[in-house]
Amino acid sequence: MRGAKNDATDAAAICEAVTRPNMRFVAIKSREDQAFLMLHRARGLLVRQRTMAACAFRAHLAEYGVVVAQGRHRVDVLIAKLDEIRQDLPDDACFALDALIGQLDALNRQIEGIDARLVEIHKTNAICRLLATIPGIGPITATAFAATIPDPSAFRSGREFAAWLGLTPRQNSSGGRHRLGGITKQGDRYLRHLLVLGARTVVRYPKARSRVDGPWIEALLERRRPMVVAVAVANKLARAIWAMLSTGEVFRNA
Repeated sequence: MRGAKNDATDAAAICEAVTRPNMRFVAIKSREDQAFLMLHRARGLLVRQRTMAACAFRAHLAEYGVVVAQGRHRVDVLIAKLDEIRQDLPDDACFALDALIGQLDALNRQIEGIDARLVEIHKTNAICRLLATIPGIGPITATAFAATIPDPSAFRSGREFAAWLGLTPRQNSSGGRHRLGGITKQGDRYLRHLLVLGARTVVRYPKARSRVDGPWIEALLERRRPMVVAVAVANKLARAIWAMLSTGEVFRNA
């Protein structure tokens, strides 16, 4: 019955879906690939927890008039100066701040341990070393793509791969009029985040910019904000990643 949600309806919907010619299925990962991906998932969780602890530390001190600009490195400066500030704070406040510092230290050690492990994998993995030839792609991003995309043939083209990452404009077209909005932000949020961070590095530094497509990026910067340009560069890098995973060729300068 239409609108009913039960196991029989779900089974019928699945059977209907698998007969569609354009259905794309998730590739089955090996035990090693899944363990590889777990490193990134665990790292992402620890980074979020570190950000939460750092924001809490900064906010608590702001309640007592100790205000600094945003940024994790500024929290590190606050921690270094805590002994000077401690004499003006109540004992309970110092106890709470010390607990947060202990958590930040533990999280930093755990993240550094995972980063070291990823660097080891990066050195011995041919696909990771291949992807690291792309400007803006380091060991973390290279290992993340190698772990998440074991089979690039699941995508028909680099454009489809970029769309899967959510780096293509959202369409709101009707009546023959084409309207393009912001990016869809579909697909793997973690991969898109890493790719945009790498693209921002490419946009920021002229040497890296020239390796991708210097004149094209500079022309974009004249009429668009740097973040918008970084997303466009991330789209281009995503297509390059798919092409390299599919062919095994090294990245060539534009």
